Amino acid sequence: MRFIRLRILAILAVLVVAGVGAWQLLPSDEVDESPITVGTSDEVTSLDPAGAYDAGSWAIYSNLYQSLMTFRSGAVVPEPDAAESCGFVGQKLQTYQCELRDDLTFSNGRKITAEDVKYSFERMLRIKADAGPSVLFPSLDTIVTEGRTITFNLSARDATFPQKLATGAGSIVDPTQYPKDKLRAGGQVDGSGPYTLKSFESGVQAELVPNPAYKGALKKTGVPVDIRYFEGSEALQAAWTAGDVDVTHRQLPSEQLAELDPAADDQRVTEADSAEIRNLVFNVRDGAPLADKKVRQAIAWLIDRGPLVTKAYRSTVEPLYSLIPQGYIGHSTPFFDSYPESDPERARELMEEAGVDLPLHITFAHRDDDANKAESAELVRQLEKDGLFEVKEKAVEWQAFQKGYAAGEYDAYTLGWLPDYPDPDTFSQPLVGSENSLHNGYSSEKMDALIAATQQYSDRGRTSDDFKEMQKLVGEDVPLVPLWQKKDYVVSKQSVSGSQYLSDGTGIWRLWELSWI
Repeated sequence: MRFIRLRILAILAVLVVAGVGAWQLLPSDEVDESPITVGTSDEVTSLDPAGAYDAGSWAIYSNLYQSLMTFRSGAVVPEPDAAESCGFVGQKLQTYQCELRDDLTFSNGRKITAEDVKYSFERMLRIKADAGPSVLFPSLDTIVTEGRTITFNLSARDATFPQKLATGAGSIVDPTQYPKDKLRAGGQVDGSGPYTLKSFESGVQAELVPNPAYKGALKKTGVPVDIRYFEGSEALQAAWTAGDVDVTHRQLPSEQLAELDPAADDQRVTEADSAEIRNLVFNVRDGAPLADKKVRQAIAWLIDRGPLVTKAYRSTVEPLYSLIPQGYIGHSTPFFDSYPESDPERARELMEEAGVDLPLHITFAHRDDDANKAESAELVRQLEKDGLFEVKEKAVEWQAFQKGYAAGEYDAYTLGWLPDYPDPDTFSQPLVGSENSLHNGYSSEKMDALIAATQQYSDRGRTSDDFKEMQKLVGEDVPLVPLWQKKDYVVSKQSVSGSQYLSDGTGIWRLWELSWI
C-alpha cells in the first residue's frame, strides 16, 4: 500500500509540474442536480389515474405512482414493484395474489397498506370515467385483503392480468386524498413512485423531483425533471431550436423527424421501432350515418395509405393493414387482403347497396394539433374526391375531443394508440371489445368470444390463430380502419445521458434514466 501511495504522489507531482490542475482529473463528489427539461406535445388529461387513459397522462403516472408490478425496458414479463411477489393461484388463471412490500409510504409519509391497493382498484372501477382505464378490467370480480396479501378474483380466465396490473391503471393512491366516488381535482399527487410532483400547471409545465422514500424495482431515481407541454409539434420544434428544452419526445414535426441526422454532433437521436398506431374510428351506433357495415366497408375501399405515409408523415410512419401492429403475436393483414387498393367503384357499389343518399354527409373530427392537419386534410380529400361523401371537418381541443367521441358526437374520428403492455391483448378488448375505450358503440358476441379465447393461455404463442381470426372479423365489420404504425423518436442534447432509455415505444416514460454528462 505504501508503494501505491508513493506512485500516486509521484503522478500528481508530474501533473502539477505540467501545469495541469490534478483536481480537474479526479472524480468529483458533486452531481449536477439542475433539472433536465423534457418537451412534449402530449397533454395530461388528469393527474388522477382513475380519470385518464391517454399517452400524456400515463407517461407521468409511471413516474409519480407505483403499481404492484412494473416492466423493465424491453421486457415482456412484468416484475414486482410495490409488491414483494405476485402470481396466479392454481391453474385456472382466475385467482391472482400479491404480497405487498412492508416498507412503502406515500409521498405525504403515510404507510401504504393492502387496503389502499384494494381501494385504488375498486375506486377506479366505481368511478368508471369515460376517459378512464376501467375497460382494462372487465373480468375483475372481487378483491380480498388479509394482512399484506391482496387477492384478485376474476370472473373469467385472463393470462394477461399481471401485465394489466403493471400499467397506469394499477396506480396505487392514498384513500385519504382521493375521493371514493369522484376524481381528485387540483394539481396535487400523492403517490409512491420514483418522483414526487413539486408543481403542476395544466398544459404548461410539471416539475418532478426524485422521491427519497421510493422503494421498489428501481435501484436508483434520477435527477429533477421539468416537463414542458406545448400546443402542437411546431411549438415544440421552436422550443428545441431555441435550446429551451433538453430532450424532446412525442413529437417533433414529421418534416423535422425525416431530416434528423443521428450522426450530428450537437444532438443525440434515438429512433426505435414502436407499436404506436393510428386508426380511423367509426360511430356505429344505431341511427348514425355509418351504422351500416357496407358504408364502412366503402370507406375502407376509399382509403389510400400511400399519400398519408409519404406526404402527410414524410415516411416517418408505415402503412398498417391490421388491428394488431407488426411485431406482435397474431399480426396479419386483413385490410390489405380485403381492400388491397383504393377502389372508388367498389365503394360506390357498396354505398348503393346500403341505400344511402349520395353524397352522404358525415362529421369527421380530430385533435386540434398541427401534427394532425396534413393527415386530416388528406383523409377528407380521399373521402370526398369521388362524390360519395361530404365531410364536415372538426378540429377539437384534446379534452373536449375525448368527451365528444365518448358521447357519440362525431361520425368518424382519428385516434392514436400506444400499447399498455407488450401483448396483442392490449389492442383487442380496449379497442374492439364491448364497452371499449373508443366509445364508438361497437359490440360483437363473436368478437368478445375471441377476446376471451385469447386470454385463456399463459403460453401466448397459442393465441395466434384466435388473434388472426379477430383481425379478420375487424376487417369484415370495420368498426375502424387501421392507417399507420409509427417509429419512436427521442432527441436530446449531447449533454444529456440516458435519453435512449426514456421510451421503449410504449406509454412508459423512464425519466429516472436521464442524467447530465
